Amino acid sequence: MIKALALVTIWSTDQARTVAFCTEKLGFEIRTDIDMGGTRWVTVGVPGQDELQMAIMRTDGPGMDPDSADALTTLVTKGVLGAGALHTDDCHGDYKQLRDKGVEFVQEPQDRPYGIEAIFRDDNGSWWSLTQTREGGELDMDKPWG
Repeated sequence: MIKALALVTIWSTDQARTVAFCTEKLGFEIRTDIDMGGTRWVTVGVPGQDELQMAIMRTDGPGMDPDSADALTTLVTKGVLGAGALHTDDCHGDYKQLRDKGVEFVQEPQDRPYGIEAIFRDDNGSWWSLTQTREGGELDMDKPWG
């Protein structure tokens, strides 16, 4: 029986740059970093959330034919692929801290039905939601969706 999600992919056009972004700006920790003979297998994760790892994969990496690599690289750099949502207990505070570290936000913290959300782009152009869930998990339908 499936018990949990264990690994997700972050697509990158420059693996070393993305590892630096994730560790130096977002505060993630490196979980695995292995040279596999021309291919680097590197995963990162949120400190304290050991059960989930994010594999930072090159858009032109192993298993990608040239046409697929070009298409994926284009989509990633255009910023049309969302990387994910990060939960926080202080969206306004984390927004300021990340912005001060040079993270590019495309939306400052705003009230949404599910809580407070800010949206930023990573070093590849992919967007991330930084979300502080409304206490009790209740939706406030008087708030705009976006």
